[in-house]
Amino acid sequence: MDHSFLSAFILLLLVLDPLGSLPIFIPIMRSVPRERRSRVAVREVVIAFAVLFGFMFFGDAFLRVMHLSERSLEVAGGVILLMVAIRMIFSHEGGVYGMPEGREPLIFPLAVPLLAGPSAMATVLLLASRQPDRLMEWVAALTCAMAVSGAVLLLCDRIRKLLGDSVVSALEKLMGLVLTAIAVEMVLAGLKRYFFS
Repeated sequence: MDHSFLSAFILLLLVLDPLGSLPIFIPIMRSVPRERRSRVAVREVVIAFAVLFGFMFFGDAFLRVMHLSERSLEVAGGVILLMVAIRMIFSHEGGVYGMPEGREPLIFPLAVPLLAGPSAMATVLLLASRQPDRLMEWVAALTCAMAVSGAVLLLCDRIRKLLGDSVVSALEKLMGLVLTAIAVEMVLAGLKRYFFS
């Protein structure tokens, strides 16, 4: 399927899923000192953008050097997502990713794997490999999608105040159930492609 700038932007926005990730953003950012939250959010978005930008240009070569396939990337992403989903459903000390209270996230878990996860890596890789002549359009679409994700991350504290802690907690558990289904689907899709393609 050929993509336009708009369809690539929408696809990347769906894959990054900033609104669906709010129940994970909020508890992680809550442990960061208030005066540093904006700086941390911008830094993590820039790191995630750099990872996806690099994967867009060099992802295919990296997978070949490491003797990895997109199928293994999909299965690994599904397993990691399943572990995150289980922590979301059954509240875990230290939050979803087991981070100590008050510790600032650096690369993990906001930049990678939450924003620049396996599904986002696979998406930019497929865009770049299927239509390499329109690479600058895909870079622009990625930039716009990351800007929207960054805005959601910057506003997550205000969104938490608007919704309240109990609603956020309920959303976190609900998203955990949805993520469980997505994770299982990713693993099954990767295994199906491995055995039947």
